[in-house]
Amino acid sequence: MKVLLLGATGATGRLVVQQLINRKVEVKAIIRKDSSVLKDLEKNKLLECVAGNISEFDINKNMDLINDCDAVISCLGHNISFKGLFGKPRMLVSDSIKNICEAISRTQKEKVKLILMNTTGNMNKKIKENYSFGDRIVLSLLNILLPPQKDNVEAARYLSNNIGENNSKIEWIAVRPDTLINEENESEYDIIESPKRSPVFDAGKTSRINVSCFMIELLLNEELWKKWKYKMPVIYNIESK
Repeated sequence: MKVLLLGATGATGRLVVQQLINRKVEVKAIIRKDSSVLKDLEKNKLLECVAGNISEFDINKNMDLINDCDAVISCLGHNISFKGLFGKPRMLVSDSIKNICEAISRTQKEKVKLILMNTTGNMNKKIKENYSFGDRIVLSLLNILLPPQKDNVEAARYLSNNIGENNSKIEWIAVRPDTLINEENESEYDIIESPKRSPVFDAGKTSRINVSCFMIELLLNEELWKKWKYKMPVIYNIESK
């Protein structure tokens, strides 16, 4: 298997790179120009780095990227800064997902697995999730006022509504962590279909390393993939008592 990783230099993406390599899986990582984040891995034979901004790649470039890959993991996100939150590209995640899906559709590939790192701030309307009135009001306002929120919602909605469950070339899963935190080691975590707590008023915690471990398990464990295919599983750290 070879995995195309979008957002490889981000806080979660770099963990995914390391863990894929640890599992002896080839990785083609899209990295920012002049980034030194993966410098210590650049000589690893399992890693291929492609420098550039995924939002600027045209259809031919995206087709070239996906041509020798069996799966895509997107860890794309917006930096927590004024420029990152309100600057361009405002629809980085959703536009990149749309573009890579279009590229896959134009190749001769039979089937590609795609995992999108998403958020509990995105409500899965296909299964009629029942967020509280307060959650719905706040998230609706954020969808209007905060571009990254709208971007994440649009990316998952595109997979659910446009790619759907009958696409001949793309199978997908949108993984929804709650508040992301940094932890050095993997810990126990819960995977459930829908949020069990308010994403606005009672948010849980999810370590980035647990998110990366779960996404890799999805790719490598066929039974797990079948269980969550075309769904939006929520992941929480299990809180120690």
